[in-house]
Amino acid sequence: MTNYKIQFNDSLSVIPADSWNALNRDNNPFMRHEFLMALETHNCASERFGWIAHHLTVYDGDELIAAMPLYEKHNSYGEFVFDHSWADAWQRVGLPYFPKLVTSVPYSPVTGPRLLINPNLTESIQEKIWQAMVEQTQQFALNHGFSGWHCLFANQNEQAWLNNQDQFHIRNDCHFHWFNQNYTTFDDFLAKLTGKKRKNIRQERNSIINAGVTLRVLDGHTANDQDWADFAFFYHKTFTDKWSTPTLNEGFFKAVAQAMPKQVVLVLADNAAGECVAGSLMYRSDSVLYGRHWGCTEEIKNLHFEACYYQGIEYAIEHGLQRFEPGAGGEHKIARGFIPVKTQSAHWLAPNPFEEALPHFIQEEQKIMDHYYHENHAHSPYKQM
Repeated sequence: MTNYKIQFNDSLSVIPADSWNALNRDNNPFMRHEFLMALETHNCASERFGWIAHHLTVYDGDELIAAMPLYEKHNSYGEFVFDHSWADAWQRVGLPYFPKLVTSVPYSPVTGPRLLINPNLTESIQEKIWQAMVEQTQQFALNHGFSGWHCLFANQNEQAWLNNQDQFHIRNDCHFHWFNQNYTTFDDFLAKLTGKKRKNIRQERNSIINAGVTLRVLDGHTANDQDWADFAFFYHKTFTDKWSTPTLNEGFFKAVAQAMPKQVVLVLADNAAGECVAGSLMYRSDSVLYGRHWGCTEEIKNLHFEACYYQGIEYAIEHGLQRFEPGAGGEHKIARGFIPVKTQSAHWLAPNPFEEALPHFIQEEQKIMDHYYHENHAHSPYKQM
């Protein structure tokens, strides 16, 4: 690795967008330079909310060959891999758990690339660079007093590599995803379901029609300023109604829509009077649709399912996308065509005051998650083949 230069950067603005994006496989929307840069520019991922950038880059001469989003965190908000019990345990033995380092997409529990690397490099060289990135990040943590480093929701290939690194603790979780079985229409999808689930979905969709609600599916080109103002209001209202913190804003939504318009899927719902009363926001890669945010000002039965799930499934079928990740949690998704999928995260701690207790905790957590996964899988909405 003596020919390569590894450095940490306090903003994406010093990293060329084209070079960063060239490393982003499947054109993942959340790992695009424009998306992460908008989070910084519009004060969404910033010191205010506890996301301080230290992004890692690897250069071969003047060429960027690998990169990784990296944030200093002083809380666990917006990560979706919950470690509050860990923070409490650290505090009880008199050690600081914060600050810590996190490789993740802020506020986005979606799987995707995390250890970006030039795909033209041989597999052995890629592994050597990954190893160097890990070692340099660990040393960075030790030099600056971080309690550890956490890599969240890496894609399957990266996670498999992390799982084989002895120094990482691997945690398990369960999300619910929809998979495209070469459907050409929504009815093709319904035909795969049991009769009861198929009937329920049709009733839910018909109730939206009977309520006089009209759905509009927009992208960054077709959504106008009023559309984004409406959606930003829905988003903000959802969080404040739940006594939570809205970290995104209208400026961020519009910046992403302008920078990557074809990867934005905005679904807005108008009531019978023509008033925009709800919306959901999704993003897409070349092969996957990701559901992210929802909000409304008028409670209309089944509208959440229509705007967040059924419109997304129709979009995925129409555009030939392979998978639809609607967001974290929610067993209610099963009845609407989503099935449980195991997700993982990797955690390195320095020092670890619980060398015996922590593996036991993770082992017991995995047992619980395995049981949860199998229990939900047993309720699959699809007909047995």
